[in-house]
Amino acid sequence: MFFAVSAAAAASLLSACTTSNVLNTDDGNSADMTADALPLVNDLRAKNGLPPLTIDRNAQSAALDQARRMARAGEMQHNIGFGADFAKRMKGQDVQLPAAENIAAGQRSTQDAVTAWINSPKHLKNMLGSYKGLGVAVARNSASGNRPYWSMVLSG
Repeated sequence: MFFAVSAAAAASLLSACTTSNVLNTDDGNSADMTADALPLVNDLRAKNGLPPLTIDRNAQSAALDQARRMARAGEMQHNIGFGADFAKRMKGQDVQLPAAENIAAGQRSTQDAVTAWINSPKHLKNMLGSYKGLGVAVARNSASGNRPYWSMVLSG
């Protein structure tokens, strides 16, 4: 089953934001994990002589949206649904470009997801890229076996 993100759905995600650095995800099946991932990614970047990333609210929303889309579909894919290509999603969610997205499925913790991305050359390249912001989220869907689906969005 495929889902397209409407403007109303994107607006709903953004309106769920609070004044803190943690998104309000109160559906019980998804969570903003940026605060957990940020020190792991920044440690990696420091070891490679790169400046730290900061929490980016729009990247958080985009990561949460992508994790939820994958969980609903039960598929780990960047492009799920009609008109859901990466560039359109980032522009539609006001993510500062350039941007990159890492996705994963099955990892039980933020540490496990970040480690999987570090061990993948293309994902590692994204984390070591010329980005400034970060958003990381996980989502599950009981209809897809409650498997965790992870998304990381890096923003310019």
